[in-house]
Amino acid sequence: MEVKNFSAWDYVVFAALFVISSGIGVFFAIKERKKATSREFLVGGRQMSFGPVALSLTASFMSAVTVLGAPSEVYRFGASFLLFIVSYTFVIVFTSELFLPVFYRSGITSTYEYLQLRFSKQVRYTATLIYIVQTILYTGVVVYAPALALNQVTGFDLWGSVFATGIVCTFYCTLGGLKAVVWTDAFQMVVMIIGFLTVIIQGSAHAGGFYNVLEQAKNGSRLHIVDFDVDPLRRHTFWTISVGGTFTWLGIYGVNQSTIQRCISCKTEKHAKLALYFNLLGLCIILVCAVFSGLIMYSHFKDCDPWTSGIVSAPDQLMPYFVMEIFASMPGLPGLFVACAFSGTLSTVAASINALATVTFEDFVKSCFPHLSNKLSTWISKGLCLLFGIMCTSMAVAASLMGGVVQAALSIHGMFGGPMLGLFSLGLVFPFVNWKGALGGLLTGITLSFWVAIGAFIYPAPASKTWPLPLLTDQCVHLNLTASVPPEVSRRPAIADSWYSLSYLYYSAVGCLGCIVAGVIISFLTGHQRGKDINPLLIRPVCNLFCFWSEKYKTLCWCGVEHDRGTEQDNLEVGSAWKQEAESVLQNGVRRESLAHVPGYNPNEKSYGRMALEKITHF
Repeated sequence: MEVKNFSAWDYVVFAALFVISSGIGVFFAIKERKKATSREFLVGGRQMSFGPVALSLTASFMSAVTVLGAPSEVYRFGASFLLFIVSYTFVIVFTSELFLPVFYRSGITSTYEYLQLRFSKQVRYTATLIYIVQTILYTGVVVYAPALALNQVTGFDLWGSVFATGIVCTFYCTLGGLKAVVWTDAFQMVVMIIGFLTVIIQGSAHAGGFYNVLEQAKNGSRLHIVDFDVDPLRRHTFWTISVGGTFTWLGIYGVNQSTIQRCISCKTEKHAKLALYFNLLGLCIILVCAVFSGLIMYSHFKDCDPWTSGIVSAPDQLMPYFVMEIFASMPGLPGLFVACAFSGTLSTVAASINALATVTFEDFVKSCFPHLSNKLSTWISKGLCLLFGIMCTSMAVAASLMGGVVQAALSIHGMFGGPMLGLFSLGLVFPFVNWKGALGGLLTGITLSFWVAIGAFIYPAPASKTWPLPLLTDQCVHLNLTASVPPEVSRRPAIADSWYSLSYLYYSAVGCLGCIVAGVIISFLTGHQRGKDINPLLIRPVCNLFCFWSEKYKTLCWCGVEHDRGTEQDNLEVGSAWKQEAESVLQNGVRRESLAHVPGYNPNEKSYGRMALEKITHF
């Protein structure tokens, strides 16, 4: 494969991204030096505004895998990828209206703290350990995979970029904490959009205008977006993307520590919700840019596919190869695109490091040492950021030794996400589920999602369900390899053409639904939870939407939880006092004494501020 090396200007542009990101960390380390508490470091003092948080959320979940992979996906399979806007919308609505209110009003810092309040310490620690393992693994691959793709196409130094990413992220996370992460993400989000726009503008000019791009994409069947086929084995249809995509993104978004941590850093619940809804706008912008980039790339390579002809060795190398071609005579712009790709990597890694440090400090360190001083807590938090930065970078090195396993490792995030979503759904929506049902459901969900995903990796789905749209090589100058053909697998078990051929977007749905069903059954077999022992603050009475006409049916569906015991503000007060109790009270024991008024609820905005939680969030 021909490697087109970077020019000096490309390296200058790319280096500027790292310098500015590091500078933001230094700035917040100096600015916040007199506010040296772990509360400031891990959640920004809970005084963030929605704007930078929204940009940070978008940047973190649009990693380099998206920047490189989404255009390639559109190039090979068509613009049906655009339907992810539907699943993004459902995800944001469910997150802001179902999960966020409980997490925000409970005054928690780690989402897994909720699991102890609702179930038990066993459930909390099990979920925390699973999150730590899967995040370290996923983050390592997110660093290595795009670095490898860029190296093989552009000659960009592989290990230099891997270690630079790890060192810079660890540096500004350790120095500046969450505020540095959020504001750096906001800057990187701007870089991502500029990078995409330069590709779209220059690529369209090469193709003779955007109208020509759409016309050629239509002729190549790339604009057939909506397919209502209900077959769950089809890779991408309206149903797999809108339904399966919702489960997938909720699992890695709605109950993810990285998301919730930044939402609860907002100064009011209203700001937290606005951050999520503005983040939806950002997600849609990045998605539309990625889809258009894929269509433009198809227009450019419509007669000579670099992947089929062997010019590039993997689909994720298509976008870097395309960029190096259209910007061949424009030094600096290839570096801008690489900066765009690595902006996604930096934001994802930084958010992961900060989230890992937070859950470890909250769920393990504070549980073992509850009376740490503010100064010592801050230093421990910074030490954890440094530790996890080293571990994530080391995981990137380990990913280089995995070979074909890297592709499987990328799906681990989703495979764990579904069972985690099911676990939190059991807590929020099903009041009668006890800790045994929650733990059993989590393990069942993980077993099911891993079963189908690993089976699919060993026995790939039939080509008729997953093979790309036609790709031509008629005008390729060098055809060193024959065209790729679907892999032939002999002696496939019967289950391989059904269960193992399930669309990858349904893996999370399998894990989530398996967790919920198993959790409900186990809870009834072992003695269901008494609703009157559960703080109403920890349950979302979604049945109110379906039984709004009947108070009798609503009360019946509450399963004994006393949602009508007082106003929401009363429940907030009870929850605050409850959270201050000893460990024995935390395990499903509700304190019922009447409490003095705690300020914090704004009746005009119908939103909770942080004043009500000040007394319970000492770090």
